[in-house]
Amino acid sequence: MIWLTWRQFRAQTLVAVGALALLTVYLVYLGGEIRTFYDTRIAGCEAQACDVARMDLRAGFDDAISLMVVLLIAVPGLIGAFWGAPLVAQEVEQRTDRLVWNQSVTRARWLAVKLTVVGLFSGAVAGLFSLLLTWSVSRYDEVVGERFAALSFDSRNIVPIGYALFAFVLGTVVGMVVRRTLPAMAITLVVFAVVQLLVPTLVRQNLLPPVTETVAIDLAVLDSGVGLHLKDDNTFDIQGYVAGGSWPMEFSFPIYAADGSPYVGEDAVPCLIPDDPEVGDACTVAQDLHFEYTYQPGSRYWAFQWIELSLFVALSLLLSGFGFLWLRRRS
Repeated sequence: MIWLTWRQFRAQTLVAVGALALLTVYLVYLGGEIRTFYDTRIAGCEAQACDVARMDLRAGFDDAISLMVVLLIAVPGLIGAFWGAPLVAQEVEQRTDRLVWNQSVTRARWLAVKLTVVGLFSGAVAGLFSLLLTWSVSRYDEVVGERFAALSFDSRNIVPIGYALFAFVLGTVVGMVVRRTLPAMAITLVVFAVVQLLVPTLVRQNLLPPVTETVAIDLAVLDSGVGLHLKDDNTFDIQGYVAGGSWPMEFSFPIYAADGSPYVGEDAVPCLIPDDPEVGDACTVAQDLHFEYTYQPGSRYWAFQWIELSLFVALSLLLSGFGFLWLRRRS
């Protein structure tokens, strides 16, 4: 069965290996360019020179990195549509299932070998691509520091392996149920896209309980690029604050005075000094303001990676179990 699976899947294997070889060449080149830029412009830089170098880094490499990220995020969906969906549906459409499933090899064993061999290869393809991309842009990620951002998280380290396994099994099961290749491919792409949208927006932040701590508004906070925003109800909030590679659960956080009351517009009037912003910032700091910062610590990054990988592997196993039950029901 393994030899038969290889014979049937060798064209896809050769295409995938060739594509990975091309990507390896490009990502090694891209990683070298980023490292050269980092060593010459960012390592050891000071003050304003660092800010300019960071902007130049993003301007010079954002497009190339974004292209690779989008491609990697698309790979699991393509695996599910083009490798998973036809696996059983094509056999049914071409009526070869009547021959294949009447040999000495049982249907369950046939499906088990197909899922194992092609599924492991799918995970390997996504994993190698992710490993290459993670290494290539590691210096960029070190400077930009957005590891928890949806596109960054989905395209780095180990979670793409889980996405590829899930997409492949999803496509296979959808093909078994629908029994038509093209509809199965379309349904697989749509379902996988929906899952990829729902997980980072509704599920991921709830995998571990967030942490809440009180942050005093000092000069370091004000100099970090945040904004104090006056809302329609005449109270202030702070927007855009991110602490030490953490993942904030909100974009804005209400500001409170020292006594715990909301910081309102009238309180800020004495510190509005347009001619001297530094004096105005010092005045704001002297008011002893604070806000409650709810976030996921940066130290939990790998915990989230492993949890999400395990989640998608578990979903893959559940779908596989459903596939075996469906196949047995149709026997």
